[in-house]
Amino acid sequence: MAHTAAKAEELVKTLRDTVVSLVRGEGPDLSARQLAVFLTCYLDESGHTVRGLAASLNVSKPAITRALDRLGELDLARRKVDPLDRRSVLVQRTPKGAAYLKEIRSIMGDAADEEAKKVRQEEKPARRAPLRRAAAA
Repeated sequence: MAHTAAKAEELVKTLRDTVVSLVRGEGPDLSARQLAVFLTCYLDESGHTVRGLAASLNVSKPAITRALDRLGELDLARRKVDPLDRRSVLVQRTPKGAAYLKEIRSIMGDAADEEAKKVRQEEKPARRAPLRRAAAA
């Protein structure tokens, strides 16, 4: 249980460091909802519709539409009418969106490495203490 709590804490710190880097960077500053829509579209290989995203994220279709408006302004995603069902709107990835995801992965990887290094440094004294006691005995 303690290991799970420690891992969760490490993940939260990685998330914080990632978000801070994204906010400080030159790239777009997305809201949590916009980022959720973006990541859902880019990490799930299946095709996405406004209706499907709303159901998947458990938010209203207008909320998805607003998020997609912003992602469209930034050229991170685009909408296209489904040629097979003109009532449905498909969400498409863009090259700029793929590059942004690559940037997020890089930033998150760096943040995770840094957090893991901090955790290892904090654990070193705790690991050595029993060895010192055993050597002294």
